[in-house]
Amino acid sequence: MGHLESELASVERSRKVSIAPMMDCTDRHFRYFLRLISRNILLYSEMVVTAALLKGNHRKFLDFDPFEKPVAFQLGGNDPKDLAVCSKIVEDTGYDEINLNIGCPSGRVKNGGFGACLMADPRLVAECVYEMQQTVSIPVTIKTRIGIDQHDSYSQLHHFVGSISKAGCKTFIIHARKAWLKGFSPKQNRIIPPLMYDFVYQIKNDFPQLSIIINGGIKDMDQVEDHLLKVDGVMIGREAYQNPYFLSQIDRRIFNDNHPILSRQQILNAYLPYVQKQLNAGVRLHQITRHIFGIYHAAKGARHWRSYLSDNTFKKHASTEPLIEAMARIAA
Repeated sequence: MGHLESELASVERSRKVSIAPMMDCTDRHFRYFLRLISRNILLYSEMVVTAALLKGNHRKFLDFDPFEKPVAFQLGGNDPKDLAVCSKIVEDTGYDEINLNIGCPSGRVKNGGFGACLMADPRLVAECVYEMQQTVSIPVTIKTRIGIDQHDSYSQLHHFVGSISKAGCKTFIIHARKAWLKGFSPKQNRIIPPLMYDFVYQIKNDFPQLSIIINGGIKDMDQVEDHLLKVDGVMIGREAYQNPYFLSQIDRRIFNDNHPILSRQQILNAYLPYVQKQLNAGVRLHQITRHIFGIYHAAKGARHWRSYLSDNTFKKHASTEPLIEAMARIAA
């Protein structure tokens, strides 16, 4: 097996469990932290719009540590040529997958003509996917909803998936809720529309040749294992951010990886050299530590842990000392 084939096989295996792209959450600091917890899950970047890559600072949006791999990059946009150019930039940077966002319902994204509103135009989405795939050799995948507004029947979802798969897309990540493009905030769209897992299961039944990943409302290992009986993979969202340590069981239970499970304290100790490296590069401490508030979720001392970090990591020239002190206090 060649190097590229080996990497693609690794990504396919990692899709069994992945972490959803989340704005203001899944940046490189959080991804590095998650990789210390799980050696196998597939990590995703935040969504980056094509204009930001074409006109902005590439490094700001694209930088990642090789330790994060396998890691996918999510693009937002609706112009096939721009998406193709950006896909090549992403591939050349070393990412393992490119994901096209067809699920974000925010007003800003809708006004830009991309995200969830593109579910109403499967022809354009298919054209985007086709052009992207002509440019790169790594997988191009789709993250979508089960529907939008009144376009929420199973037959419409079936038509959408069928149209895009004909353009060559083999992997669909489906958030099992519809999205309301008016009247609901992004947060409300994550919790109010009912979960329709059966829609996603039926898509897998109707398109057995496709890789179908389910997303939405997944909060524990039992749910992960149950979904994997019916679809190819599970994508976990907010729970991974709010309670990241629950992922510590995933390698053993899902990937049959018997590597030692690290304690919370061991994970934080392993994170410290990375934190110091980022501080040396000019990153402020709170930009990193804001992602680890949840490591002691529901554990003894969790509230004091969060409070101490909040009170002591926002100083302009803060070193690793507040983090080390917080670790010592919770370990005492």
